[in-house]
Amino acid sequence: MRLATWNVNSIRTRIDRVLGFLEREDIDVLAMQEIKCKPEQFPHQALEDAGYELAVHGLDQWNGVAIASRVGLEEVATGFPGQPAWAKDESASPVVEARALGATVGAAGQQVRLWSLYVPNGRELSHPHYAYKLEWLAALRQATGQWLAAEPELALALVGDWNVAPLDEDVWDMGSFAGATHVSAPERAAFAAFEQVGMREVTRELVDGYTYWDYQQLRFPRNEGMRIDFVQASAALAARVSGAAIDRFERKGKGASDHAPVIVTLR
Repeated sequence: MRLATWNVNSIRTRIDRVLGFLEREDIDVLAMQEIKCKPEQFPHQALEDAGYELAVHGLDQWNGVAIASRVGLEEVATGFPGQPAWAKDESASPVVEARALGATVGAAGQQVRLWSLYVPNGRELSHPHYAYKLEWLAALRQATGQWLAAEPELALALVGDWNVAPLDEDVWDMGSFAGATHVSAPERAAFAAFEQVGMREVTRELVDGYTYWDYQQLRFPRNEGMRIDFVQASAALAARVSGAAIDRFERKGKGASDHAPVIVTLR
């Protein structure tokens, strides 16, 4: 099985590139983040014509997650237990944002419980969104621990845009991130804490490189990027990983997302 995760930064803008990527890389399952649309606005037909089933979770023109699978798609869940809500301002009611979508994919005997995740950005260390981000990651870790406690042999994958650079080498220049989000000690600790409940990030040992480059200031040509897109796997799933890749091609050229797809191959 070829499984990929990609922050597409608007599926309606990127649909042709998504279709080309799926065919070129022979992808069985694609987890998408930042689709930026409601389910009724999603380009279902194009992906269904290409042989994929879809699960889509979007509330407005922001955030949004989706899963496309040509190897089965069932047990869809929008949001994980305990997922925190966010209020855009003091006058708004808190809303559980469209940032997490789960589904079971794969043939019988080879199924994977997959979550497409778009972790909150955090904005600034002093911003309420930063506290929301840490709360969000803590709640996801707790839910993950409960899933694995109930089913220790579960082939579980938490994939997506984590908005955390866990190591100094995951940003082009740590000096440029002094006092910034993504590299703070609490965020890195929150990411590392998934190991305590039985998860392991499985791409780093197989492939080097960044997964995100800002559109501004020629970041991509200068390779001034960040590694913030990851695949956290349970022990049962990690044992099946035979390869990984970061598809830099999809960050090149006209109409590219600011993220590159991350691919894992499963035995």
